Amino acid sequence: VQLQASGGGSVQVGGSLSLSCAASGRFFSVNGMGWYRQAPGKQRELVATINNGGSTNYAESVKGRFTISRDNAKNTVNLQMSSLKSEDTAVYYCNAYIVTTPLYASTYWGQGTQVTVSS
Repeated sequence: VQLQASGGGSVQVGGSLSLSCAASGRFFSVNGMGWYRQAPGKQRELVATINNGGSTNYAESVKGRFTISRDNAKNTVNLQMSSLKSEDTAVYYCNAYIVTTPLYASTYWGQGTQVTVSS
C-alpha cells in the first residue's frame, strides 16, 4: 500500500495551492484520510481530516481557508488551500487508515510535499 502526494510548491501570501494524495496497492477499503503538516522546528500537526462518509474536521488555524475533500472511487484526498499565510509554510503529509485484510488495518503516510508561502 502506498500513498502518493502531489501538488504543493511556492506561492505568495494570499495565494492558493492544492494538494492531492492517492492510495494505491491492494486493500479492502480506505477509511479516514487527512492532511498533517510539519514546519521547521515544530511538531507535526493536524490540518484536516475527512472520513469515508464525508465528515470533516479542521484545525482552527485553517478553518475557512482550507477545504478537504475526497473521491472514494479513486481513493484520493485533496486539500484546497486559499488565503495562504506565511505560517502555513511547512511540509504537508497525507495519511489514511486503510483496511488491508479483513482482520488488519493500519495508518499509512505519504511522502511529504513542501508548501512555501512568502511575502
